[in-house]
Amino acid sequence: MSSVGTDGGGATYNSVSGDAVVVGPLLMARHIEGIQLPPAAPAAPPCQGPPPTRVFVNRTEELAGLRDAALALAADPEPGVVMVVGVGGVGKTQLVAQAVHRELAQLFPDGQLYVDLEDHRRDGAVDLAAVLGGFLRALGVHKDYVPGRLAERTALFRSVAAPLRLLVKVDNVQHAPEARALVPPQGLLVVTGRRALPSLLMDGAVLIDVAPLDDRAGTELVRRWYADADEGTAADVVRLCAGHPLALRAAVEWLSARPQLTLDDVVRDLTAGRYGTGDDGAREAMGVAMGVSGGPAQDGVGEAVDAVLDAVVAEVSDDTRHLYGLFGVLPGTTATADLLRAVGATRVDAGLGDLLSSRLAVLVESADRPLRYRLHDVVRAHARQCARALPEGRRRSLLRLVVDFYADAAAHGDALVLGARFRIQPPPVRPLAELAAKKVLFTGGADALEWLDAERDNLQAVIRVAADEGWHQEVWRLCESLWALYHSRKHLADCVESGLLGIEAAQHEARPDVEIRMRNQVARAAYELGDLDRAESQLDAATGLLEPAGDPRLSGVVWESRGLIALARGRSEGTPRAVGERAEEARQLFERALAANRAVPDRHGVVVQSYNVAQALVAGERWTDALGVLDEAAEVARTTGDEPMLPRIDLVRAQAFVGLGSLDRAVAATVAAADRAAGLKQFAKLDQALELLAALADRAEDRPLRAACEEKLRELRRNMGLEPPAAPPA
Repeated sequence: MSSVGTDGGGATYNSVSGDAVVVGPLLMARHIEGIQLPPAAPAAPPCQGPPPTRVFVNRTEELAGLRDAALALAADPEPGVVMVVGVGGVGKTQLVAQAVHRELAQLFPDGQLYVDLEDHRRDGAVDLAAVLGGFLRALGVHKDYVPGRLAERTALFRSVAAPLRLLVKVDNVQHAPEARALVPPQGLLVVTGRRALPSLLMDGAVLIDVAPLDDRAGTELVRRWYADADEGTAADVVRLCAGHPLALRAAVEWLSARPQLTLDDVVRDLTAGRYGTGDDGAREAMGVAMGVSGGPAQDGVGEAVDAVLDAVVAEVSDDTRHLYGLFGVLPGTTATADLLRAVGATRVDAGLGDLLSSRLAVLVESADRPLRYRLHDVVRAHARQCARALPEGRRRSLLRLVVDFYADAAAHGDALVLGARFRIQPPPVRPLAELAAKKVLFTGGADALEWLDAERDNLQAVIRVAADEGWHQEVWRLCESLWALYHSRKHLADCVESGLLGIEAAQHEARPDVEIRMRNQVARAAYELGDLDRAESQLDAATGLLEPAGDPRLSGVVWESRGLIALARGRSEGTPRAVGERAEEARQLFERALAANRAVPDRHGVVVQSYNVAQALVAGERWTDALGVLDEAAEVARTTGDEPMLPRIDLVRAQAFVGLGSLDRAVAATVAAADRAAGLKQFAKLDQALELLAALADRAEDRPLRAACEEKLRELRRNMGLEPPAAPPA
């Protein structure tokens, strides 16, 4: 029960439906002032991106170019762009890391943001909404305030970043629009890529060209790593590695773990082509380690780099080689130790240590746990070339283990995030504890949602692989489970992409019930993206499947989505007549959804659809009818413990009281909504309640209450990361 106290002052108050109360203006203002808000995020600026290494040679000209460009652009109020270009593995990312460490960080004191676009690229296109969502959260914006649409995220990023001097670092840019979307309002964007982008140069970007190390610089680097190396032998290694720092580092790291060998041994073997081709090569060894025979060598990103990587992989332990091969098979770009164990890897911790020490793998910078690992993009290409030697059956069996792991994990995550919602798929057979060897993947709803979000790119890749392989049940299982993620974190483009694959999977399996669910998910995502026509077309197709599907809950979700679209149509059309007609259309649809949920019965569905009916009644100006429906919905919600619905019910109740001209009751209902939202940590709903309450106080000429609401709203938005903190006093 939520009520506003009298603060011990003996003031009288009157009860209002919904457990709210009406009190004097001063006490109401004091109550709003007393609402507890979450603390603001730490004021430390973000510092993202790979760290610099201690050993770094040459690149004097490139570092000077980066420094001069940054100094010039830092003095300009307009944002700037620097483009660092070179072949894969040449050291572009490390060059930027060195420049940031030496000078650039001081020029941009408000923080550094970093992303590797390869982690977000699908079929050549980058999910910029996901990138901007990560940037917003790094800048302190609470997840509840990150909007769903790309345009909205872009606008919020520019708003939040406007007063900040930011350095944004982006690896693996392939197209100019990818870079333009990530330029900070003031500050510097440094992008790396394998080719120059003429349109960015025409926009004024500064080009830094990074070539492979020359003999002198490469020899110096090798001898810093391997002090006993003869200068001539070191020069031979540089030549054989084509001056690629990545290849040089891998070769020397590999050698340092084998004291019985010398640099001359490496030169001799590489010169003889021992590791590059033939049945004795790394790909043969890879096949043996993964339980199959090897195959012919494949062309990689460069013969020199491939030869070194072949040498490194051929000499590691069988367990590590097997692990490397698994990275070449995995659909996504990152992997956890739990996933690798699930697909059959042994001695995983030791193998990952070998790959990290050999500079073949890196830790992914992330706040979540467990740790995630990835291969450098050049190394990943080599691993995938090696994995092509696998027979088709072996490759498919490994992929199936990956898909099954994610399908079960996503189902467990969905259950923790959304509780006992209606699902078509049965619970997973494997308990959650069996999916991890050391520590359970996640323990509660919030933890599960963070895990799903951290694995989002891998999950999308797994869905595509499952669709390609014809594993239709796993496709729609994953899609259904990921609604918890899509809806909570507004990954709406993901929902549309995977949902379309889910529709195809349902059709292959002749499952009208599944197809309805998939089409409804696509429709809801399209609705939130503002594409009402697409949403309606999906629902039209779903409606024709309701009779063969049978389950009344499926009818309910379709009528609900149609009702939401009808309300949106009314708002967009704008005229009083259109609003009224659409509101009545929506009411009838929600009533059908309500009847479907009562038939099951589904108590949560009854509460949600009653709430929707009341929204339609309010839109149609049937205020008293709406209040009756809301009172019934609130009673069911309290009885069943459906607390999260109560703030939403209170807000619609407040709108009904406004329509009836009862401002005091509208204020009381809104205060109740604010109380409940704060207690449940529904900060977006709290924001909505405070904004409405400030408007109501203004209408009632209640200055203390309005001032209290506006101050609390400013504090909330500051703590949610939407406004920069006030500067400390001088």
